[in-house]
Amino acid sequence: MNNSFANTGRMVWAALRMLLALTVVTGIVYPLVVTGIGQAAFHSKADGSLLKVDGKEVGSKLIGQSWNIKGTDKPDPKWFQPRPSNSSYDPLSTGSSQLSASNSKLVQMVDNAEKQVADFNSVPRSEVPKDAVTGSASAIDPDISPAYARIQADRVAKANGLPGAQVRKLVEDHVTGRDLGFMGEPRVNVLELNIALRDLAAKH
Repeated sequence: MNNSFANTGRMVWAALRMLLALTVVTGIVYPLVVTGIGQAAFHSKADGSLLKVDGKEVGSKLIGQSWNIKGTDKPDPKWFQPRPSNSSYDPLSTGSSQLSASNSKLVQMVDNAEKQVADFNSVPRSEVPKDAVTGSASAIDPDISPAYARIQADRVAKANGLPGAQVRKLVEDHVTGRDLGFMGEPRVNVLELNIALRDLAAKH
């Protein structure tokens, strides 16, 4: 009986030491090592890919945001606009509309959005790209297609009193190609583009 109790005690003590060792290694050492590597090798990404203007954080280039007239839900003509968002670009409430392509409500929403985008940018409805009237799966997509950025260029230039050619060039300078040359689609990051637009406007 005493021998059995002693064996059980040793097993329990061994298990407790193993639990303590694994807790230290996986709960403290490993996270610190990974965090250290992330901060040293990928500092910007590890901190959320935050962008700053005049030393102040203005957002993450990984999370889209609205560019409305202050205090309203109306898009500001001075800025390049993102894709539609069912969450109003609230990262705490993400997700698509979940409406199917054949749903009459979605069809009507897209039709209305297409007219609004065309009128807002003074272009024919035929020039409005799909991403200008449909939200992404996350509802906080930070990027738009080059086509959507291009149809906004003249409107943005006029609203800011800038030469159209300069704003159009700004768009082209911010087009990012496919990852590794074949994955995904060419895109334009709206936050980065609007920061560059702000800098351009400040020079005039």
